[in-house]
This record gives sequence, C-alpha cells and structure tokens, in this order.
Amino acid sequence: MVGLYGLRGVALITGAASGIGLDCAKSFADEGCVGIIFADLDRQKAEEAAKEGAFFCADSDCQTLALQVDVSDPASVEAMVAKTVEVFGRIDYCVHSAGVGARQPYSVLDMPVAELDRFHDVNERGTFNVIQCVGRQLMKQEPLVELTRKGEKLSQGSIVTLASCHSFAAAQNLAQYITSKHAVMGLTRAASLDLAKYGIRVNAVCPGWVDTPMVTGAVEANPEIGRYIERLVPFGRRATLEEISDVILFLSSPRASFVTGAGWVVDGGLTVGFPPS
Repeated sequence: MVGLYGLRGVALITGAASGIGLDCAKSFADEGCVGIIFADLDRQKAEEAAKEGAFFCADSDCQTLALQVDVSDPASVEAMVAKTVEVFGRIDYCVHSAGVGARQPYSVLDMPVAELDRFHDVNERGTFNVIQCVGRQLMKQEPLVELTRKGEKLSQGSIVTLASCHSFAAAQNLAQYITSKHAVMGLTRAASLDLAKYGIRVNAVCPGWVDTPMVTGAVEANPEIGRYIERLVPFGRRATLEEISDVILFLSSPRASFVTGAGWVVDGGLTVGFPPS
C-alpha cells in the first residue's frame, strides 16, 4: 500500500521515542513504509515506541525496529546505520529529530562553556554524524522505485533534519540553543550541495512552538507561557505534531524530488514580523 505521499521504503528516525520524532515515525508507518526504525538515546522508550508504531503500519509486511543511539558518538551512529542495513537492507528516508533543548536561560555573559558544549555535541555534531553515516549508505545502495502521479521515479534517498525557526532568528538568553540550530541549518545546506551529485536530497524543517509533551507540560505548570505563545504566534496557537510531520513526509517524498537545501519554516508566522506590542 502506498499512501498520500508515495512513501514505500525504509524510514530511520532518531529521537523517535517522543514528540515530533515519535509522531513522524508513526506517520511513515501509516503512509505504507515497509520498515520503520525507532532510534533514541533511551532504549526502553524506543522499544515502547516501536511497539506502539507497529499498530500504525499500513503495509502488511511492515516491520518496526527499536535501536539505542547516542547521536553525539560517531561509533553509535555507525552501529545504528549498520544494524538498520543488516535488518532491512537499506535506508530510504532519514529524519534526524534527536536533540536537546534549553534547561534554563543564560546570557552570553553568564553561560558556562559546558552548557554551550552540550548543545554543540548533540545538536550540531549529532546532525553531522547522522548526515555523514546515512549519506554514505544512501550513495552506495540501489535507488528506490517510488510512485508518483505521473508514474514511477527513482530515488537515491532523503535526509530531513530538525532545525528551528531560531535557525533564522535570535532570542535573548538562548545563545546555546540558537547557535546550535543555526549550525544545523548550515550543515543541512552544505550537505545538500555535497550530496546532490549522488541524487540525495537534504532538507530541514524549522518549527516554532509545537504541542510536544515538553511544551504541554511547561504550559500546564505555568499557564502564562501558553498565553505568551498565543500572543506571539499570529495563528494564536502552537503547531500540532501532525502539522510538523506532514511537512517532513512531503520533503521525504517524491513530491519534493526537486527540493534540496531548503529550510521549511513551520511556525505559524512567528518569524515573519515584529511581535505584537
């Protein structure tokens, strides 16, 4: 079975135990992919997510696999890719959703270097490690035959990274997060040029405020955060997980076959203009 986006191969998702990564992995299953890899730092949560994801499989031959990965460690990422290829023979779609967020605000005048390093190790180096290891696999495997509205099309594979609307704009007291997300966008663009000659596409999705468990918990603990988001975002709300996953699915699909190096901002207009006074 092939769904709306014509996805039918093997999808590898990092950060797949919760939030955007989990919803995205389940969406790939629902679209008709034959293999879904739920990769996460937390092995137990990855296994629980893979079991949950199996219920969304639209293809009768679909299999889910849970893997533990530390994206900041090149050897761990290499092992993740090797195990995926051992089980499924290939990778067709990679979504790199793993990352860290700010635990507390810091001015650049007060930020410990260790805090900056934490973000760069996971968000920046993690993105580099995943793009490099997955890219090496994509370039050497046989292309996938995908179905489009006009017939069949060959695809060498797609990588989608999770950047942020803060890849294009700054905010006070969040330099550790903002610099790392600028780096993710830079890596995505650079990789898109390096991999284009192999037919591999590399794009980024750049969300704003999203209705993830983390954000929901923060709003429940402090309702003023919810009111702040409503004032700040022109649509007056957070994005749903589905609204982010749909853009990721599109960028992964043959419908976006001529799109590479793009940073798709999905923020409800947050970064378009000045915030309301």
